[in-house]
Amino acid sequence: MSAQATSSSEPVPAPRVPDFLAPVFAQYPLDVVGGEGVWLTTADGRRVLDLYGGHAVAALGYGHPIWTRALSEQAERLSFQSNAVPIDVRVRAARRLIRFSGLDFNSVFFVNSGAEANENALKMAFTITRRAHVAAIEHSFHGRTAAAGAITWGAASKWYAFPRTPFDVSFIPRRDHAAIARHVGEHTAAVVVEPVQGVGGAFDLGAPFLQALRSRCDEVGALLIFDEVQCGMGRVGEAFAATLYGVQPNMITTAKALGAGFPCAALLMSPPVSAALKLDALGTTFGGGPMACAVIEAVIEAIESGQLLERVRTLSALIRSRCLVGPVVSHQGAGLLVGLRTSRPAKEIHAALLERDILAGTSADPHVLRLLPPYVLEAAHVELLRDALLDIGA
Repeated sequence: MSAQATSSSEPVPAPRVPDFLAPVFAQYPLDVVGGEGVWLTTADGRRVLDLYGGHAVAALGYGHPIWTRALSEQAERLSFQSNAVPIDVRVRAARRLIRFSGLDFNSVFFVNSGAEANENALKMAFTITRRAHVAAIEHSFHGRTAAAGAITWGAASKWYAFPRTPFDVSFIPRRDHAAIARHVGEHTAAVVVEPVQGVGGAFDLGAPFLQALRSRCDEVGALLIFDEVQCGMGRVGEAFAATLYGVQPNMITTAKALGAGFPCAALLMSPPVSAALKLDALGTTFGGGPMACAVIEAVIEAIESGQLLERVRTLSALIRSRCLVGPVVSHQGAGLLVGLRTSRPAKEIHAALLERDILAGTSADPHVLRLLPPYVLEAAHVELLRDALLDIGA
């Protein structure tokens, strides 16, 4: 282990002054200097199996040739121009993303982060409905900006520093069909839901609950927004969880794996939502930049040409069948958004895995170890995880 490593993988407070970074992030004792495929390399020469992918971002792993080449070539050709200038790569990225989704969308608004995509989705819902209430789901996470934070479960008691929320919010208990009608009514502009919650513990909300939300939104004229920032772009073994569960939302927000390491996000809109757009209704400086769009094209190309959706499904099933060992008592989630429920606190298992050169993640559920590995994961890597869990023991 590196000189700064400790006996626990619990994040430790960063130095408050010497590195000049705002001291707001707890950090793991890993001095990462490089990466290749699913492996991270540390300054002291350790090779660490990355089963967390930087919060679900590194969908293609590290150094993927299609991603690297696309970014390099676009940087040499044209690194940036604003949305005031039409650029072909932006049109191509939007067209390819719509086609990749396989869903009933006809326009894309490119932005920079998942929180920003959610903010703009909410803005469209308020514009169309002229209502002032949003229903979200308990244990949700949608971002740290004003509107996205307002619909994030627990933010008010932990870090939401704004003096008031910009609209009315209520939270529906997970999978509680009877509660939907109580929270979604004639004053509701939108229902926002992660089909598979990430921070909430890789929790799969399931097709029946999502279909019930769709039906209630149709009844009262509310819009259904799927936040697929973490579970979208192939993470669940389909392009989006909306396809996996057979539910068409009015809008999808996505980020993280969309750029596979380059900051970008997107809001996908159905024809009725697109019809409400007007000139200057939405805006962004960096969203839809040529480098971001080149990367989006490359990510979709890598997923499709490498048949990575099929690999996600295969490796997901393998993890679930092989890794119910040691401290793992059950699994949840979908695709490669895996929650391994543990008999002991997940942070203890996380620490023990890191000591064995495997980086996993935790979640808001203290007994769920969260796995978000790159889609290029192989069966041999799953066996390394299994062996480590067996070594840790129950």
